[in-house]
Amino acid sequence: MPPHAFFVVSAVFHYLGPSFAVLLFASLAPPGVAWLRIASAGLVFALWRRPWRAWAALPARDRWVVTAMGAVLALMNTAFYEAIARLPLATVGAIEFLGPIALAALGFRSRRNLAALSFAVAGVWLLTDARLAGEPLGYLLAFANCALFVLYILLGHRMSAGGAGVSGVDRLALSMLVAAVAALPFGVREAAPAFADFWLLAAAVGVGVSSSVIPYVCDQLAMRRLPRASFALLLSLLPASAAAIGLLVLGQVPTPIEVAGIGLVIVGVALHRSEK
Repeated sequence: MPPHAFFVVSAVFHYLGPSFAVLLFASLAPPGVAWLRIASAGLVFALWRRPWRAWAALPARDRWVVTAMGAVLALMNTAFYEAIARLPLATVGAIEFLGPIALAALGFRSRRNLAALSFAVAGVWLLTDARLAGEPLGYLLAFANCALFVLYILLGHRMSAGGAGVSGVDRLALSMLVAAVAALPFGVREAAPAFADFWLLAAAVGVGVSSSVIPYVCDQLAMRRLPRASFALLLSLLPASAAAIGLLVLGQVPTPIEVAGIGLVIVGVALHRSEK
């Protein structure tokens, strides 16, 4: 399969899984859904890859990268779920990309990147101005998720390179196990009701597979075969997919101002370039 196909699959499932998670919030608190997502994904990776066998082969520096990625995944998923419990999926998805664009503009200065950052900032301003007074905590969580998404991309590129005989997917599997442990203190109690309801637990596991296994594996396969500039360009699909899935699955109809804000963010993501 061409690497672009892996990214398209990732773009669909990146927000399809979270849209299903929103439907679970009626039965489980967001931290509980987040932990079940991470734990179920970690279990799938453990059964599929048996990643603990690769730990011994990793150099000390790579072990730190894997551990850091696990901590980032735990915090990022929890912040993201808390944000989408309060804000539309498309709004959180658009804010998510302000960080990567700013990072590109700071690390690889050009008029193009400055223009991209201007479009993205304008778009996020429209989105935040529309609802900020009513949901300040939701926006705080959305911007925290944005910062963590930057770390996910940076660490993900380092992991996708592989090395020491350990593939990027195996490194991701190790990170997901670390994330399940890291998220345990603030998620397991909220997840407890699912263990008394088979169908609720099955739905949560489905959210984990569709949110963490499918898109993250596809990201690794795409990152390994695409230059950063090409991968960054394809990221412009994600705010659009968030808006489309929020509309189709959750019935979240954006206002004209929100459509304009999302459109500006998409333009910014499409314009910006990272170093190859």
